[in-house]
Amino acid sequence: MARSGGLDRRTFLYGSALTAGAVTLGACSSSSGSGGSGAKPGAKARGGSGKGSETKPLPAPAKFQESPTLAARVKSGDLPALEKRLPQEPYVVPHRWLEPGKYGGNLLLAVPTANDLQIRQYMYGHSLLRFVNDGLDIVPGLVASWESNADASEWTLHFRSGLKWSDGQPWTTADIMFWWEDMVLNEEHPDIPPDEAKSGKGTIMKLTAPDERTLVMKFDAPAPLTAARLAGYVNRGNGTTWMEPKHYLKQFHPRYNKAVSKNWASADGEFEKKRDYSSNPQSPTMTGWCLKSYRDGRQAIWERNPYYWCIDKDGRQLPNIDTLTFSVVEDPEVARLQMQEGKLDYVHGPFNGLTLADISGFKKAEQRSGLDVLLWDGGSGTGSMFFFNYDHKDAPMRKLIREPKFRQALSLATKRDEMQKSIYFNTGQQTTGTLSPKAVEYQVNDQGRKVYHDWRDSFVKYDPEKAKALLDQIGVVDKDSDGKREMPDGTKLKIRVDFPADTTKDHQQKNNLLKRDWEAIGLTVTLNPIPPDAFGDEWASGSLDSQAAWEVGNGPDHFAQPAWLLPIEPTRWAPLEGQYFALRGTPQEHEQRDVDPFKRTPPRMEPDPKGPIAKMWKLYDQSKLEPDAVKRRQLAWEIDKIHVTDGPFFMGTVANTPQLVLAHKDLRNVPRKENLALGGFVNPWQHPSPAVYDPEAYFWANPDQHS
Repeated sequence: MARSGGLDRRTFLYGSALTAGAVTLGACSSSSGSGGSGAKPGAKARGGSGKGSETKPLPAPAKFQESPTLAARVKSGDLPALEKRLPQEPYVVPHRWLEPGKYGGNLLLAVPTANDLQIRQYMYGHSLLRFVNDGLDIVPGLVASWESNADASEWTLHFRSGLKWSDGQPWTTADIMFWWEDMVLNEEHPDIPPDEAKSGKGTIMKLTAPDERTLVMKFDAPAPLTAARLAGYVNRGNGTTWMEPKHYLKQFHPRYNKAVSKNWASADGEFEKKRDYSSNPQSPTMTGWCLKSYRDGRQAIWERNPYYWCIDKDGRQLPNIDTLTFSVVEDPEVARLQMQEGKLDYVHGPFNGLTLADISGFKKAEQRSGLDVLLWDGGSGTGSMFFFNYDHKDAPMRKLIREPKFRQALSLATKRDEMQKSIYFNTGQQTTGTLSPKAVEYQVNDQGRKVYHDWRDSFVKYDPEKAKALLDQIGVVDKDSDGKREMPDGTKLKIRVDFPADTTKDHQQKNNLLKRDWEAIGLTVTLNPIPPDAFGDEWASGSLDSQAAWEVGNGPDHFAQPAWLLPIEPTRWAPLEGQYFALRGTPQEHEQRDVDPFKRTPPRMEPDPKGPIAKMWKLYDQSKLEPDAVKRRQLAWEIDKIHVTDGPFFMGTVANTPQLVLAHKDLRNVPRKENLALGGFVNPWQHPSPAVYDPEAYFWANPDQHS
């Protein structure tokens, strides 16, 4: 799921404000379409001019450097020497745009809650492997090297020697086995095996640790996506935990302490409270900064981790900046005002509900705020989107929705050029709706690019006459001469555009335009806001017509997170078939066969064996067992082609629109769009930004001015 789908966005402006925004947006871009910092000609760049990141591990230099504050602690005897704090093979941050940093200073940021999950998106330190080059490449993380056998059914991970938690205690594979054995496999704890812990057959791996630095993952079938899944998200954050500090947490676990309370594993139990390193300063971390102080509802201050295992190519232990101060600002408008008044130093726009409509205001406030406007590519495959409930509870409506020509007609009747202009300021690319254009499968060669373009352009052109002809072909015509088209059986056809009532205004603006465009070809359309708390259950039961407040940002690999590509769970475009897939291989798969699919617990149905979903599942099942990356890509392309012949299953508007990043003019090593391999890939949580760009390498040009 893309991160921007649930963000609070302001409405976009029309008229003179739209023109001003478009002009400002152009001013923020280079002639090649790259986002700039807004700096005047001759002004110092905020980083180097290099593009992308090295893919082979960089050698550590012979000598290391550390922060003066840590050097003072070493001198006083409070800390071991730097060489004893770093691993034997520290991770050298590989980005080509980095320039030598300076130590010191504080970074001011705003969050809606003091332990908001977005804070962890700044820190990649718990991740076993890492994405670089906007997801095109996977490089070492805590794992120094790894290999698999020929069919990818056994993976061996070799961790760096000498890793230490932020409290100075050794990090070992025992910390992973603690998570696996005492949490995941412990029926009392809510953690469950993640996707990367399952084979292509869906069965759980056998995990062993032969020694303190080696981990072996054994599967009963090929698991070729293991590396991509280990690099995704931020472990112990928005992704799988994968490790916990055993030396600290075992005192709160019943296996090691019989005196702990029975609710130890509940959300308010002692174990869960203590392991939350974003609210408990005592909980050790492997991230660049660790929590120093926490005031619920007010502020969280993070300080440099003396044992952080990453350095720059000059041997400087990261992070460069001493502290991060996250102040709680619940009201997005108040946060926006603080940005304009210069009370914040760095703003990752997607976390703060910023849109292209905000550019004009921030450019006008530039002198006051001290913030430059940067534009990184979002990577969305759809922009604000629409999709029908393919498993609609009403049989005639379900039959109509499953007719490709019906969905194709609605796509052809949509004026995307107006949406691109009024919502996205003429940025991005009009699209029928695809997976992210940043996906590896589209970047790898010309064939991949052609598959992407074929899908993107399949039903994107505004052609209302062709749309009407398609509806005529399937019997959706005006049978009673009232000016409105009916169902093929003559009953009234009413299309509900369903969306959560708290959805952001850009989605609502798009929905208003859909209603206008579809009514222009003779359809009856109503906008239907649904209470947010009820939306999920109603959707999964087949009770809703559609979902019109989301976007597709998945990537960087089709199969690493395929929920939009094909139904595998109940929240996307075919919820009951997705639920059926999720229960495959479990006892429930064969239960309630004689019960109406909509009355089963949970509601679920098997796909038509000759239909498009069954074809997709078959290809996906092949992909999960295919160790050859080239053959796996070909399987992805075959599924994409089904989206063209039998789709669109979800309908996009404008893909790959920019995301705003605000950075203080004195802040360095914040990449510009032209520094990034694919211009950025911001939207999906799976490709965690800004963590993938290593904020630990950011630094103040004048640190004394930002204490």
